[in-house]
Amino acid sequence: MKNQLFMSVICLCFCVLMSGAQVQACTSLLVTKEASADGSVMITYTCDAEFHPHLEYTHAADHEPGDSLEITDWHGNVLGKVKQVPHTYAVVELMNQYQLVIGETTFDGREELRNPDGLLHYWDLMQLALQRAKTAREAIEVMTNLVAEYGYRSGGESFSIGDTQEAWIMEMIGPGEGGQGAIWVALKIPNGYISCHANKARIGEFPLDDPKNCLYSENVISFAAEKGYYDTASGEPFRFCEAYCPSTPKNQRYADARVWSIFRRAAPSKNFSPDYHRAVEGAEPYPLWIKPDEELSVADVFALMRDHYEGTDYDMTQGMDAGPYGCPNRWRPMTWMVDSIEYAWERPISTQQTAFSFVSQSRSWLPNPIGGVFWCGVDDTYTTCYTPLYCGIHTIPTSLTVGSLRKFSWESAWWVFNFVANYANLKYSYMLPEIQAVQSELEGNFLKMQPWVENTAVDLSTFYPELLTRYLTDYSVTQAEKVVSRWRELGEHLITKYNDGYVKDEKGEPQEKGYPEAWLRKVVESRPDQFRLPAKEEHVPESRLVD
Repeated sequence: MKNQLFMSVICLCFCVLMSGAQVQACTSLLVTKEASADGSVMITYTCDAEFHPHLEYTHAADHEPGDSLEITDWHGNVLGKVKQVPHTYAVVELMNQYQLVIGETTFDGREELRNPDGLLHYWDLMQLALQRAKTAREAIEVMTNLVAEYGYRSGGESFSIGDTQEAWIMEMIGPGEGGQGAIWVALKIPNGYISCHANKARIGEFPLDDPKNCLYSENVISFAAEKGYYDTASGEPFRFCEAYCPSTPKNQRYADARVWSIFRRAAPSKNFSPDYHRAVEGAEPYPLWIKPDEELSVADVFALMRDHYEGTDYDMTQGMDAGPYGCPNRWRPMTWMVDSIEYAWERPISTQQTAFSFVSQSRSWLPNPIGGVFWCGVDDTYTTCYTPLYCGIHTIPTSLTVGSLRKFSWESAWWVFNFVANYANLKYSYMLPEIQAVQSELEGNFLKMQPWVENTAVDLSTFYPELLTRYLTDYSVTQAEKVVSRWRELGEHLITKYNDGYVKDEKGEPQEKGYPEAWLRKVVESRPDQFRLPAKEEHVPESRLVD
């Protein structure tokens, strides 16, 4: 049986990244039951790369004894086969029918530990775990057993794994060419706490005698010692992250800054210092998990995934680099050289390179088809709209499955959101409030309607179970397409109102809206003589100054 490509967006992301078109970059947040306002376990994921995502649904299926699954590379070449299991579960993109959800971020770590002889990339492991496991702990078992048998092909990877009861972070790296299995460690996030990771290994010290809360490969320490990554005679505690993904000023700026920003917003009372992500000598790394000041709602989690360091010294809407209208986007490359000195833009959670993102809810008190919600957004998290897709549906909205990066299409949800986000760059401070108003209205309505929708679904599951899947599918698909339609209208409104540098008023009349005074002052400071008019000049009628 061919490898079903419900993970095609992840595969494409990886292939684009490996081709050098874009540095791999994702951000993930894990929220435990007692840290959430309603008792949900929540996982977030931003899949950041320059590509057009196609979300997919994989049906549950039965398999015959002896069936196998072909593992292919991006070009369709068969790398090997994995033995199939008797039954595989249905999956809505990255959440399965039992509310198990998996996200990831790539940390790469030590490049010499990539194993080209391994069969399974990280996206294969995610796919297979979602099809074969019901819980987070089972998913870890599936993934680690698979790499032990078939080998691990990717670089360093951090996984967020959540179910209705628990949230786990697992970090894995290969053994190098010709090696066996993988090196890994997994920790359960304590209830009442949150954790996050962003393209840098995060697990430091871990207990060796607490299998309820910590699992690891037998060679996790001995392998590091053998390779010279850790000195057992040093007396220093073993830290997975420093052994397999050593900190550098560059990766601290790039990755730990995002961790800091989530933590500083979720727990402002702790006053987390920026020193570590600015690579100040002696600064303490951020903890793996924290207790938020208040329990987080779904809306709170949406907000945490929207961040350009606003209100801090690193606010990307401020400064000359933000342009006259406070645009937080910075065009790649991330680093550049001036006079032989290397510089780097800030790397925020929200970025124009996001292909899609999600916020998941897994809820133990509801039937699985209703309890699992995959809140999906495409393009930049700051200007997307999260739309609920229940894990009990049987198809994906068409607009989330069509389109290509090579050709614009109003039929593609990604292109519609991408158009609005890109057009807003022209006059960001003006257009952003209009985008956020529509975003807030739509997401607010979804959250208000959620209890009503789910009460009806629970009644159907009790009295008319044969109608439940149809009901959840109809609701999810209809609402998703309505969002895309509303966003098309928003795009057409913006291009009409903000045209040629003018801003149309309520009567549709174009008004001149120039540059902010603070920005004009910087222009004058940079070239004071070029734009200055002579103090005494011949009077020119105003009509002649209008082009």
